[in-house]
Amino acid sequence: MKITLMKFRVMWRRFRRTSPQHNEHQLRYIPQIEALMRRASPFASWSERANWMIDIGIWLRRPPTHIRPGRDIADVVRRAKQQRTQFLLDWLDNNRDVKRIVQTTLQKTLREAVGPELFSATGLPREPAFFSELWERITRLILPKAAAKQELSVLFAAMFPDAADADWLLGLDQATLYRIWKLCADDGISHGVQQQLDEALIYLVTMIIATGISLEFRHRLEPHMPLQATPFMALRRELEKYLMAGPRDEAALRSVRMLIAVCQAQTDRIYAHLDEHGVSVGLVYKVERMRAQLLRMTRLIDLRAALAAEQSSDQIHALLVDLIEAHHRRSSVHGLVSRSFSLLARKMVERNADRGEQYVARDDGGYRSIFTSAARGGAVTAITALVKAFLPVGGTARFFEGAFASMNYAAGFLAISAAGGTLAATQPAVTGPALAAKMHALDTVDGLRKLLEEIASILRSQAAAVFGNLVTVVPTMLVIAAGWLLIADVPAMQPEKAVAAIESLSLLGPTPLYAAFTGILLWLSSLAAGFADNWFALRKLCDALAHQRRLVHVFGPVRAERFARWMEARFAHIAGILSLALLMGMSPVLLQFFGMPLDVRHITLAAGTLTAAASSLGWEVLLTPAFWLAAGGILLTGVFNVGVGFACSLGLALRARGIPLRMRRIVAWAVLRRLASAPWKYLFPERRQRIAEAHAPAELPSPAPEEVDGTGEAERRTGSDR
Repeated sequence: MKITLMKFRVMWRRFRRTSPQHNEHQLRYIPQIEALMRRASPFASWSERANWMIDIGIWLRRPPTHIRPGRDIADVVRRAKQQRTQFLLDWLDNNRDVKRIVQTTLQKTLREAVGPELFSATGLPREPAFFSELWERITRLILPKAAAKQELSVLFAAMFPDAADADWLLGLDQATLYRIWKLCADDGISHGVQQQLDEALIYLVTMIIATGISLEFRHRLEPHMPLQATPFMALRRELEKYLMAGPRDEAALRSVRMLIAVCQAQTDRIYAHLDEHGVSVGLVYKVERMRAQLLRMTRLIDLRAALAAEQSSDQIHALLVDLIEAHHRRSSVHGLVSRSFSLLARKMVERNADRGEQYVARDDGGYRSIFTSAARGGAVTAITALVKAFLPVGGTARFFEGAFASMNYAAGFLAISAAGGTLAATQPAVTGPALAAKMHALDTVDGLRKLLEEIASILRSQAAAVFGNLVTVVPTMLVIAAGWLLIADVPAMQPEKAVAAIESLSLLGPTPLYAAFTGILLWLSSLAAGFADNWFALRKLCDALAHQRRLVHVFGPVRAERFARWMEARFAHIAGILSLALLMGMSPVLLQFFGMPLDVRHITLAAGTLTAAASSLGWEVLLTPAFWLAAGGILLTGVFNVGVGFACSLGLALRARGIPLRMRRIVAWAVLRRLASAPWKYLFPERRQRIAEAHAPAELPSPAPEEVDGTGEAERRTGSDR
């Protein structure tokens, strides 16, 4: 019966080979295959044989000429690659003389190639630091790499230049993989591969030890232990025992795998320490590098054990796919930057979320508090705007104009902070992370409702800050201008300069673009504050200042510690103020140097400038269209200042917290619908009594059974808890 089934199988294969479709592929592929295989020569140089193998890979990856419309292009291309692989192997089976030459050429090329670099470095970060690795990747993208002779890793990268090659290899069945292995390898090559695996394992464990026993690693691991007792040193000792004992020693193999898992757990503890005490981008890069090396060690050990058990086809398949994917990941500059900065971004978002809570008004009392604070800030900003109007423009070098403007902004913003005031449009950069921190349980109606209430509270807080600044900056500027006119008998601004200032604020000019640019600067200043906060925590400056010998000697231990705590609480805020002043003063100068005529438009400063210009020209300017166009430009400036800064900060917070794009769209549409239906809720406060009534549990005298459902009870419990 078995023999009969085998005969039917042979007959079926012959029938398939005589089908029109099969003959069509044969007629198209056979001349190409024959011309390519006839080039094989074991007596050629290594470079000629390597280029011949690369040409085979190019022929296998060549996309089909005709693709039917409506079909998946990637799937068609993958099937074409697999089909060509099958035809190539079948053609070699039917041409034994050519197959012997091809097999000899392939085996000689692989036998002469140097392989440890392929297993130990392909796809893994090579440089010891983040910025050197970043520069190396950028140069690899720009400059061609010199081909090293007899280097298997270079040949591998040239044969699989596309990331889709991994999908192609995954689609090959076990029988095809076995035929390819028998064509390319023999016992000598298998033995050489095992030796190269051993060398790659030794290299990887040496690199892991160099990182694992470094000072910055050991200081972040608890409890502290001697170097020889660390799991990294133990991993090398157990690996050497395993390599000496042989691949069939199950006890040594289990010990090595266990220690690899322990080392991976140590990297998790490093991440936990960074998450708590500040993030170092260089250390994150080293941790990621070690994790990749540990994962590669796991792959190589699995392959070594499979080679000993003569069941290596699956492991070789998995290793090749992993090498292709890792090689193309390593060529990505964006991937390196995103992985290295993701933890830092999350840390900055969490710290800004804690700071942003104080700028959210949840009732009329909080609204009045922010309004009062913004009123103090508007009074100080009037002086800043007037000093800016007196700064020289065009008479000195542009650099000094930007420097003087930065110093003016810094003095004004620090004075606002010292007076307990608030500057409008600076809060959105820190309230965005506070909003993203509450984006959980959005799949429920109650969670979405709470998020919409939080968005309304944040926007009301921004409106309170804007209103508070405008309420005081205008009368303060009028008082200053009137006093200057009485004392010096000259207006606060020259008529020509006042007219130019009003025209520059016009709604029909570049004011919206400048306001959006200022919103970006406000967001960048929040990033600078987050970097400064992380740097302060990473360097442990609070403890360093509290125990600094000179500070303790001058102020005493109690005051020194109090000063350290004050610096810890204010360092990020001061850094954000100084960075914002520097950005607003110097960014226009630098951008204009490169031919980008951008300027700064902040709503409070613009309102103060318009008031000074109008008071200098007289009250009749209020009847001109230019003044009202400038007033409209100021309102639009406030919208862009708040909106762009909030959008940039919220986008970073959502990315750092991994909120899916679908959920972001749902929230955006819900906010737009609510804004269109009741816009006043985003501008004016709700009374505390009304809020309490909205969240208080409803007391019904005798509710009907059908009126009391599970949803109502859940909402009343939620309101009672709040």
